[in-house]
Amino acid sequence: MKNSGLATKGSKIESFIFYTINTIIMLAVIVVMIYPFWNTIVVSFNNAKDTLLGGITFFPRVFSLYNYQTVFKNDLLVTGAVNSVTRTLLSTVLGVFISALVGYVLSRPEFLWRKFVTRYFLVTMYISAGLIPNYFLMKDLNLINNYFVYILPGLVSVFNIIIVRSYMQSLPASLFEASYIDGAGHFRCFIQIILPCCKPVLATVALWCAVGAWNSWFDTFIYASSKESLTTLQYEMMKLLSSSMNSGANQSASSIYGNRPVTDSVTPVSMQAAVTVVASVPILLVYPFLQKYFVKGVTIGAVKG
Repeated sequence: MKNSGLATKGSKIESFIFYTINTIIMLAVIVVMIYPFWNTIVVSFNNAKDTLLGGITFFPRVFSLYNYQTVFKNDLLVTGAVNSVTRTLLSTVLGVFISALVGYVLSRPEFLWRKFVTRYFLVTMYISAGLIPNYFLMKDLNLINNYFVYILPGLVSVFNIIIVRSYMQSLPASLFEASYIDGAGHFRCFIQIILPCCKPVLATVALWCAVGAWNSWFDTFIYASSKESLTTLQYEMMKLLSSSMNSGANQSASSIYGNRPVTDSVTPVSMQAAVTVVASVPILLVYPFLQKYFVKGVTIGAVKG
């Protein structure tokens, strides 16, 4: 009995040590992951010239909203924000639906050409025509300075299709068999049975599509930069950041202060921080609603139920 009591006491001590060390490590990881973004927020609210002195850690040393005032002073910002939101919504909805639809077709064993089509798709992930041929392709399709240049080229993502296909292949075969026995066709089975069971993978793909569409600015620069009505929020912020970097505002700290008081201005560092925060907020607001679907296992009990 004594040995049993000692063993129980020893296991409790080992568990306490393990959970204590594990908690400390996890807290350290959390700090390492969160601090860079928090520091970016702090820098964005700090006076730009004061930031050049360094030493900005957890709180602004000289609080200022001038960085954000400069960002939102851009007249094209509203137009760019509207275009960015609409292209993100359309790209996400259509991209997820097409990925799910093609993934469903490639996951069905009765589709005899599924292996050939899958391998054909995989080749496109490794072989690309390049920027210039893509530009001429967009030109031949009359997509230059056309809003659909934001939507059509990115509708089909082979990576997303493979992810969705693999998830659908892991679903119980009983789901498909039961729907076919009840008289459902492939499209009805896809809409009413498969899609509800694929919420985790569809949410993940939706987040990837949304982040990619929201952060994209290079396609605006290449295909639609000559038409202001098609500008995007990221492109306008990129131009604002480039303008700040080329303005010669990155002086040394000694030449900034001298005997003069700190005044409001912008520097590349402060502008980059403000632009990063503004561009990140929408995705941070959307992520909590999708994060809960990342946990797999929603199909457990689907057949038994």
